Amino acid sequence: MDPSEIRTVDSEAELRKIVKEPPQAIWDKDIARIDEHARTIIAHSPFVLLATSNTDGTCDVSPRGDPAGSVLVLDDHRLVLADRPGNQRLDNLRNILRNPHAGLLFIVPGMNETLRVNGRARLVSDAPFFDDLAVRGKRPRLAILIEVEELYMHCAKAFLRSSLWKPETWPDRKSLPTLGRIAKDQMGIKGVTARMIDAGLALDAKMNQY
Repeated sequence: MDPSEIRTVDSEAELRKIVKEPPQAIWDKDIARIDEHARTIIAHSPFVLLATSNTDGTCDVSPRGDPAGSVLVLDDHRLVLADRPGNQRLDNLRNILRNPHAGLLFIVPGMNETLRVNGRARLVSDAPFFDDLAVRGKRPRLAILIEVEELYMHCAKAFLRSSLWKPETWPDRKSLPTLGRIAKDQMGIKGVTARMIDAGLALDAKMNQY
């Protein structure tokens, strides 16, 4: 495609010529606190996406999964989630040290609406609530404390358009490459097969969740 054929939008004024301002009710839905309904959704969410950015604008989104109820609500303006073992790149955590602004998207299986939370994040190495963050008897080494600045519900359209919760729309997993195959090809790994890499990854995923 010829780059000259791509028409970009470079200002908010130009953007608003395409997408009009929403009704005032859309702005008013931000309650900036954790009310009883938000608490219920957080308590039932086993999966949350955490978005952060570096001071240079470099962004990262990290999936966070635990048994439902593992994210703790400390009060109407603070919540905390554990940092579990991962690949040790610490992309989100390093971002938080440089830029505390963070966004969360709470997902509940089978529910098309999601809860969006934006606020300021801090890393915590120990606190009385760490015992409540333990899973399978293991306390986290770190936790992420979020001071809520924005909180509102997001409508169902994205999930309806994607048919995310309809198994009949899901692809056959066998039609997709395994992570071992992807890693071998993308990283140019020599001397081991994709099946061997998959076996190692499966063992690590089973043994090092907490």
